[in-house]
Amino acid sequence: MKLRTIGALTAAMIAAGAPAQEREDPLTRPIVGQRTAEWLAPRTPARLFGNTYLVGFGGLSVALIDTGEGLILIDGALPQAAPSILANVRKLGFDPRRIRYILSTEPHFDHAGGLAALARDTGATVVASARGAEGLRSGRLAADDPQRSLDHRFPPVARVRAVGDREVLRLGNTNVTAHATPGHTMGSMSWSWRSCEARRCRNIVFASSLNPVSGDGYRFTAPSSQGIVAAFGRTHAKVKALRCDILITAHPDPADAGGYTDRLGACRAYAEKSQRALAARLAEERAAGRR
Repeated sequence: MKLRTIGALTAAMIAAGAPAQEREDPLTRPIVGQRTAEWLAPRTPARLFGNTYLVGFGGLSVALIDTGEGLILIDGALPQAAPSILANVRKLGFDPRRIRYILSTEPHFDHAGGLAALARDTGATVVASARGAEGLRSGRLAADDPQRSLDHRFPPVARVRAVGDREVLRLGNTNVTAHATPGHTMGSMSWSWRSCEARRCRNIVFASSLNPVSGDGYRFTAPSSQGIVAAFGRTHAKVKALRCDILITAHPDPADAGGYTDRLGACRAYAEKSQRALAARLAEERAAGRR
């Protein structure tokens, strides 16, 4: 997928001496691709369950948790989406300045592109895995990322707090657990927490992408890729075992009109779908190698 960054307008306005407030914000400069309109299709912000809300888009999930002592945001979508995310937070009656943490699922432009602007505008701390933090600070894909050849750059995040697998982030009445889910990127992280309404509680999982996609020329069957294939296997087992009453995926399944899955076995089905896709990709590469 070819992408382009719209920067000509900024240069022209600066050259013309345009007022600062009229200049394009470099942290929200649009990244435009074939699926941008689909990913950023408007979705009305709404309560999902208990203290958990959805403030994202038709093709990119962004979640909000009200802990009683501050807000937690999960993922930041594309750079140009940051103002809409903050507007959706306000529509729900919350002050974006109460966002204390922004959790990242992966260092890719479509989920992390808006993090730098969101962190700047809220003062929140961005949290990611150690490998994810490296990618966020650089604003580009890691050398071992299957999509590295596409080199989708995004605004780097200056300050990122790294957390480990199974580490718990505590704020107010909510404990969010980090789950390392490498494969799609080696820095991918999923997040889970418990949300309650009166006496009824649900385990919610915001899962990173598990899609085994790559840039042209990348081979999952190559010797250098075996660490990633093994990581996918560990991730599939982990996601299947998660306590998961409600599943939010980084890219919502179009079959789930609400942008989430609320059914028994949702996490297991999500992992099995990835398993099938990876198996098909490996078989395709092996068949091509025999021709």
